[in-house]
Amino acid sequence: MLLGRRREAQELFEHLLTLRNDVGLLAEEYDPIAKRMLGSFPQAFSHVALINTAYNLAKSAKPAEQRSGARPSPEHVQPLPAKLG
Repeated sequence: MLLGRRREAQELFEHLLTLRNDVGLLAEEYDPIAKRMLGSFPQAFSHVALINTAYNLAKSAKPAEQRSGARPSPEHVQPLPAKLG
Protein backbone atom coordinates (compact mmCIF):
# COMPACT_ATOMS: atom_id res chain seq x y z
CA MET A 1 0.00 0.00 0.00
CA LEU A 2 1.46 3.32 -1.01
CA LEU A 3 1.57 6.18 1.46
CA GLY A 4 -1.68 8.07 1.76
CA ARG A 5 -3.73 5.49 -0.16
CA ARG A 6 -5.29 3.60 2.73
CA ARG A 7 -8.85 4.45 1.65
CA GLU A 8 -8.15 3.16 -1.86
CA ALA A 9 -6.58 0.00 -0.43
CA GLN A 10 -9.66 -0.58 1.75
CA GLU A 11 -11.98 -0.12 -1.24
CA LEU A 12 -9.94 -2.54 -3.37
CA PHE A 13 -9.91 -5.07 -0.56
CA GLU A 14 -13.69 -4.83 -0.13
CA HIS A 15 -14.11 -5.27 -3.90
CA LEU A 16 -11.91 -8.38 -3.78
CA LEU A 17 -14.19 -9.85 -1.13
CA THR A 18 -17.10 -9.62 -3.58
CA LEU A 19 -15.17 -11.75 -6.10
CA ARG A 20 -15.04 -14.84 -3.85
CA ASN A 21 -17.29 -17.78 -4.63
CA ASP A 22 -20.28 -18.84 -2.52
CA VAL A 23 -18.07 -20.45 0.15
CA GLY A 24 -15.50 -17.62 0.20
CA LEU A 25 -12.76 -19.17 -1.94
CA LEU A 26 -10.55 -17.57 -4.58
CA ALA A 27 -8.81 -18.95 -7.65
CA GLU A 28 -5.29 -18.22 -8.83
CA GLU A 29 -6.39 -15.43 -11.18
CA TYR A 30 -9.44 -13.34 -12.00
CA ASP A 31 -10.46 -12.19 -15.49
CA PRO A 32 -12.13 -8.76 -15.05
CA ILE A 33 -13.49 -8.77 -18.62
CA ALA A 34 -15.13 -12.20 -18.45
CA LYS A 35 -15.78 -11.67 -14.71
CA ARG A 36 -14.68 -15.17 -13.77
CA MET A 37 -11.95 -16.92 -11.84
CA LEU A 38 -9.14 -18.65 -13.74
CA GLY A 39 -6.29 -21.02 -12.93
CA SER A 40 -5.84 -23.30 -9.95
CA PHE A 41 -8.79 -23.44 -7.60
CA PRO A 42 -8.77 -22.97 -4.69
CA GLN A 43 -5.45 -21.17 -4.59
CA ALA A 44 -3.64 -20.97 -1.26
CA PHE A 45 -1.46 -18.00 -2.25
CA SER A 46 -4.55 -15.90 -3.06
CA HIS A 47 -5.93 -16.65 0.39
CA VAL A 48 -2.63 -15.86 2.11
CA ALA A 49 -2.60 -12.47 0.37
CA LEU A 50 -6.23 -11.88 1.41
CA ILE A 51 -5.43 -12.66 5.05
CA ASN A 52 -2.26 -10.53 5.05
CA THR A 53 -4.17 -7.61 3.55
CA ALA A 54 -6.94 -7.90 6.14
CA TYR A 55 -4.29 -7.98 8.87
CA ASN A 56 -2.49 -4.91 7.47
CA LEU A 57 -5.72 -2.94 7.06
CA ALA A 58 -6.74 -3.79 10.61
CA LYS A 59 -3.62 -2.13 12.00
CA SER A 60 -3.25 1.62 12.20
CA ALA A 61 0.56 1.33 12.04
CA LYS A 62 2.08 0.98 8.59
CA PRO A 63 2.80 -2.60 7.44
CA ALA A 64 6.55 -1.95 7.13
CA GLU A 65 6.61 -0.70 10.72
CA GLN A 66 4.74 -3.82 11.81
CA ARG A 67 7.31 -6.07 10.14
CA SER A 68 10.16 -4.16 11.80
CA GLY A 69 9.14 -5.59 15.16
CA ALA A 70 7.77 -2.33 16.56
CA ARG A 71 4.63 -3.16 18.52
CA PRO A 72 1.70 -0.74 18.28
CA SER A 73 -0.10 -0.03 21.50
CA PRO A 74 -3.47 -1.84 21.93
CA GLU A 75 -5.47 1.36 21.31
CA HIS A 76 -4.02 1.49 17.76
CA VAL A 77 -5.33 -1.96 16.77
CA GLN A 78 -8.55 -1.83 14.77
CA PRO A 79 -11.01 -4.73 14.34
CA LEU A 80 -10.94 -6.71 11.07
CA PRO A 81 -13.32 -5.49 8.35
CA ALA A 82 -16.84 -6.83 9.03
CA LYS A 83 -17.20 -8.22 5.50
CA LEU A 84 -14.37 -10.70 6.05
CA GLY A 85 -16.33 -12.75 8.58
